[in-house]
Amino acid sequence: MITVNDHQTEWLFDPWKHLGPKRRKLLEKSWSGVFRKYLLEKLPVNRVARHFDEVMGRPSKELYTALGALILQQFHDLSDPEVSMALAFDEQWHYALDINDESDASKYISERTLRTYRKILIQEGLDRVLFETLTDSLIKAFGVETSKQRLDSTLIQSNMRKLGRIRIFATTIRKFLKKLKRKHPDLFDTLLESEFTDRYLGKESEGCFSRVKPSEASRTLDELAHDLLHLVELFSSYETVSSLSEYKLLERVLSEQCRVTGSGTDTKVEVKPPREVSPDSLQNPSDPDAGYDSHKGQGYQAQLMEAYQTEDQDKKKPDLITYVEVEPAHKHDANALQPAIDAVQKRDCCPEELTCDTLYGGDDNVQEAAAKGVEVVAPLAGHAPAHEINLNNFTFDETTHFVTRCPEGHRPENARQTRTNRLQARFNKKICCACPRRETCPVQPGKKGSYLRYDDKTLRLNRRRAYEQTREFKDRYRWRAGIEGTNSHLKSDVGTKRLRVRGIDSVRFAVILKVVGLNIMRCVKALYDSLYPYFTQMYVPKTIPVTWMNKLYAISNILLSKNMYCCKF
Repeated sequence: MITVNDHQTEWLFDPWKHLGPKRRKLLEKSWSGVFRKYLLEKLPVNRVARHFDEVMGRPSKELYTALGALILQQFHDLSDPEVSMALAFDEQWHYALDINDESDASKYISERTLRTYRKILIQEGLDRVLFETLTDSLIKAFGVETSKQRLDSTLIQSNMRKLGRIRIFATTIRKFLKKLKRKHPDLFDTLLESEFTDRYLGKESEGCFSRVKPSEASRTLDELAHDLLHLVELFSSYETVSSLSEYKLLERVLSEQCRVTGSGTDTKVEVKPPREVSPDSLQNPSDPDAGYDSHKGQGYQAQLMEAYQTEDQDKKKPDLITYVEVEPAHKHDANALQPAIDAVQKRDCCPEELTCDTLYGGDDNVQEAAAKGVEVVAPLAGHAPAHEINLNNFTFDETTHFVTRCPEGHRPENARQTRTNRLQARFNKKICCACPRRETCPVQPGKKGSYLRYDDKTLRLNRRRAYEQTREFKDRYRWRAGIEGTNSHLKSDVGTKRLRVRGIDSVRFAVILKVVGLNIMRCVKALYDSLYPYFTQMYVPKTIPVTWMNKLYAISNILLSKNMYCCKF
């Protein structure tokens, strides 16, 4: 039976009067006040209500409370038991979720209920709906300007151990043998020798493969590869075994890490060199979705796009994250630009100027983004051409892109487009041979003249490289560095550095709701920043530090000592 309370109709008598006006004002300007005022009524309870009958069955948990508790759990980086305690006794949670009675039905939630609702949200894909709905509400409420945004990725570590190749082999085999022993004990006892099983399931088996000497690593890997191949071939004909997910992990490790040649009795297995192993290979059998990046490491990465305010804009408005996507760490950043632009376009918060690093700034990405009305501000990868003179030193017709003059002011004898859609300009050979700049010029001598061959892409790249050296580009691009602070806050303030979960679905759910929490924190900071200059001018001593946390304490002390009330936002 569905239980949903009305959080829109005002109470005849204020249920929070017992707090007093001073504590009430503190709550209204804290995260609990922001959540209650701007976000609580926006929760998509209708999507969750479809999983319950309107009349039959036991009453469900109040849906606003259940969804809000899951968001606040990630916001504060709490475990399930800690959520139960916070909902039961924390006044800020009660105010944020609009819980004003003392019954257990309202202020108690079990760990099993949390797991049930979390599973519903993941299955329905409501984590993304929650992010988009709540973020759009904050953007509208705080008047955030989204014309300028920046994009970057950051590594997310799930709750898995980092394993080397030896331990990947050993752990995968051990995981399969444990499952086989539990599900098919008859096959385990009859087909496998005790010496083989004791090697992986014995008391000292786990420590055995973690203390391999470097000089013995190659031999140990070969032994593990032979054992892996033996298990795959031995149980390939048993459908009940080969359908197990643990058996499929055996096949995956064998194909990714080894090279099998021959057949029958002549079958040979050889461990691949590390450079031949794909970055999307298995990193840990407990988290098959995780990937590997040589620069970032093992795990996942979060693609983040945030709106930022420049010096000429209102700095009291928060910098909110407008887009988040979680993917395995091996995914290339270049493929994340267009999905990010498409996602924010659908929500009417698309930027006009998007600042990002070189991995996103390929020519194809820049051209496709420009067709969508987005200017990508990013430097080009690699080095400039070796020629001292490049295409940017020539004069072009802006319509046809044909060369009209060389750096010395000479006109070409002929300019045309070739059959392969390249552009070609022919200059007088005698003039070019007598030119003092011929050694550093890209014009090359030919049979009938000297030729400059190029295409539209080469011309664009040359112009971009020239623009990168200007003061204007450097002044625009310097704002990209601000997103590194966002990545740091996401890990230190809301706990994405090391998650409590693993698996792409659970990791995505946790990260997206933590980003919602970070947006709430920034809105709270913006509220206090808007009040702080007034109080510092009139009441706050000069000895108080100006960090934002101290601002919160300073204003709260003023409210308590001066009996002042903040205006309602």
